[in-house]
Order: sequence, then structure tokens, then C-alpha cells
Amino acid sequence: MKRFKLDENVPASAATILREAGHDVITVLDQRLGGADDRAVLKACIEEARTLVTLDLDFADARSHRYAISSGIVVVRVPRQDALLIRAVLERALPEFEHEPLNESIWIVEPGRVRIWHEGG
Repeated sequence: MKRFKLDENVPASAATILREAGHDVITVLDQRLGGADDRAVLKACIEEARTLVTLDLDFADARSHRYAISSGIVVVRVPRQDALLIRAVLERALPEFEHEPLNESIWIVEPGRVRIWHEGG
């Protein structure tokens, strides 16, 4: 079981996909962190040992968020913010989540591919 925190830009229906796969999921909005800056959201993820799932491409920059990689970041990169597409992309990535550690890494999950950057190369 993995522990995830969904950013406010991820549709709530995506939480269902992750929960149905047996993961522990909460959202930024559940914790009243909506509108909080990136550092506050990442700090909460680190304190709770949760991997952030977000559509915010700013999180894909390892240099900017190196301090937060300990808990892991999953950036869902889609051509349009469509709830069904986001759910489908996450659903296709689920087997990868089971076989690779999420912590110490940034995942870029796109339609048709998953790229993983691990801390230290």
C-alpha cells in the first residue's frame, strides 16, 4: 500500500482509482490546504510520508523541489485537464507504482509512458 496526497488540481475521482487499488489517499482539500503555496503542501507530504500527485508541471523540476523528493512526487502530464483522461493515465501507471519505489523520485506520468527520475541520478 502506498500513501498519496492529491493536489487540489487533481480531480477527486482520481482518488477513487488509487483507493480501489488499495492505497491510502487524502487530498490537499481534505486538509484545508487549498490555495497553500507549494512548500506548505510538500512539507505536509514529507511529514505524513505521502507522495504528492499533481498536475502542476512546476513539480517536475527536481532542482526546485529536491528537498521534497524524499516523499516522492507524481506529476500527471496530460494534454488537457480532463478528469477521464487523468484517471486513465493514473490507472495505467498503477502497476508501475507497485514495482518501483515512489520515495526519493519524481515520476512524470503521461498517456503512453512513465518516466522516473531518482534522487542521485
